[in-house]
Amino acid sequence: MSRGAAEQPNPADGGKPNELRALGTLAFSELARAPGAIRNMHLGIAARAFSGVAPAANGVRAIHDTLTRRAYDAIATATELLGHAADEGMQQAGLGEDVSLSSTPAGGIAVAALGGLIGDELRQTRSALQQPPSVRVAGEPVTLTRKELASAFPTASKRLVVFLHGLMENELYWLWGAQDDGDTYGGRLQRELDFTPIYLRYNTGLHISESGHEVAQLIAQLIEAWPLDVDQLALIGHSMGGLVARSACHQTSEQSESWTRLVSHIVTLGTPHRGAPLAQGVHTLAWALGQLPETRPLAGFLRRRSAGIRDLSHGSLVDEDWRGRDPDALRAAALREVPLLAGTTHCFVSATVTANPSHPLGRALGDILVLTPSAHGHAHAQRASLRPQHLHHVGSAHHFALLNHPDIHARLTAWLDPSARERAAHSNAAQRAARPRADDDNQTR
Repeated sequence: MSRGAAEQPNPADGGKPNELRALGTLAFSELARAPGAIRNMHLGIAARAFSGVAPAANGVRAIHDTLTRRAYDAIATATELLGHAADEGMQQAGLGEDVSLSSTPAGGIAVAALGGLIGDELRQTRSALQQPPSVRVAGEPVTLTRKELASAFPTASKRLVVFLHGLMENELYWLWGAQDDGDTYGGRLQRELDFTPIYLRYNTGLHISESGHEVAQLIAQLIEAWPLDVDQLALIGHSMGGLVARSACHQTSEQSESWTRLVSHIVTLGTPHRGAPLAQGVHTLAWALGQLPETRPLAGFLRRRSAGIRDLSHGSLVDEDWRGRDPDALRAAALREVPLLAGTTHCFVSATVTANPSHPLGRALGDILVLTPSAHGHAHAQRASLRPQHLHHVGSAHHFALLNHPDIHARLTAWLDPSARERAAHSNAAQRAARPRADDDNQTR
């Protein structure tokens, strides 16, 4: 990426980002990449053609390759120079200084999509388009001080429910299909169970373990600065958000006085715990395209996919899964099995595009992006400890319908209702108390 993007102030450092200028810089940077990719494909095809003629053509090939490289490189250089000129012009004119693309619905969607695709590159170049973890209200970040939180959440309660969006999404996606804020999961839980909904935004292009670490720190700061003492915390994640929630809890649980002691529920909606077929398919395709010189530039394009997309291939949660490993290897190394957070109720929601999850089409497509076994999936030992009432399926629904679905509305209320938990606890205690008597009766008979 060109130097203009690197010179942008980092929002995480308190600088004021110029997202419009960063977007222009990114556009010219991507345009400057295109001639190089076309050049490499051109040379690959030419090499195949020249290999079929006599060695006497080697001189012609050398001239051809030299002229080809110079032509494409000249186009790329001209594009870079034009990009620098445009960036300097925007800087001198002050264009975009008062424009916050990521805080608007349309701009936020565009920035979120870029983040999912190349968010790790945006972080590396310190682009203003990167999205550091933040608590958001109406699209705007909230400073995590007691005063700012009290102002942003005037009806704050002691029970928090934190929402984590998925890949290429942001917190505004939780409004999917809703007429207003009260018609969302958070609005209903606030109205019926006195949970204060907290919506986070994070960079979905980073490794899931990196996002998990940053989200864990953000939640710790949130609880520390919250106007009231927090009694209960629930985490709800859509797609990648469920993996980030689990990673954050796992990385934090071993610390003393960790906020994870407050976590009563982790609910994942369409989360690829065992990987997503699309991410796996892209990985295999990138490897296959890389085997031939003619298609290697296409492989290079696919290999630019972010670390976050790569981690969705198998549902990676920890640094050990990717650190020091070849990300483009055809066969991925075995991932570390991460246990469920002890003392927490884990709930898993899946969906299929067919009404019946056993329908062949539903089994093959799942919710279009995630299959049912993956959405419910863990190691067999972990799955054996789950209760059937904590596994829920929604029929005739696609992946994004899980962001706001009436069936899930009702299920969340039932899962998080403290009176329901108390009734279940009393019922379980009664069943345990009855078992010895039943055994004694059997022995007596």
